Amino acid sequence: MFTGIITDIGTVAAVEMRGDMRARIACGYDMATVDMGASIACDGVCLTVVDKAPGWFAVDISAETLSKTNIGTGGWQVGRRLNLERALRVGDELGGHIVSGHVDGVAQVVEMHDEGDSLRLTFEAPPALARFIAPKGSVALNGTSLTVNEVAGNRFGVNLIPHTRHVTTWGTVAQGDPVNLEVDTMARYVARLAEAMGAPMTAGA
Repeated sequence: MFTGIITDIGTVAAVEMRGDMRARIACGYDMATVDMGASIACDGVCLTVVDKAPGWFAVDISAETLSKTNIGTGGWQVGRRLNLERALRVGDELGGHIVSGHVDGVAQVVEMHDEGDSLRLTFEAPPALARFIAPKGSVALNGTSLTVNEVAGNRFGVNLIPHTRHVTTWGTVAQGDPVNLEVDTMARYVARLAEAMGAPMTAGA
């Protein structure tokens, strides 16, 4: 489990296509404190450390993960920067919201403009996921815990404060970018409960 609070920015150092895709990711973590088999969220995707050395770790990425994330739609090229978060440990501060690292799908940046010191972004979500997104609810976008401002159909907006843009990869976001989207687990449970009671949940509800 994760919190959506980014703790490092990694860089794709190498990519190799095997049966699965293997990526080596350069990072600032002390790899002596990271066990083999540990989970690290990479742009919101929970991946397992399969190899490591000082300054980097390697992960394998399955075809299923490629099909559900921007690793497949946008591609991880050498030099790409990634939001990283190590798994939540007992006693850690929960500063964002509970994030599983199981990406639900890919949203796209459709609008962006400055709003005071912040950057206002509008995303378009896949229709099947839009109904789980509610105003003032939480979403994880490229692994970052963010609060939804408004919802209109399949589109929703968030604000990025300068600090978030500085300590994550959001400082280089561009219109049209594909973004990993994980909806709030609580919203999913509420929607399932509503459906079981015969009252399907709609977007923005």
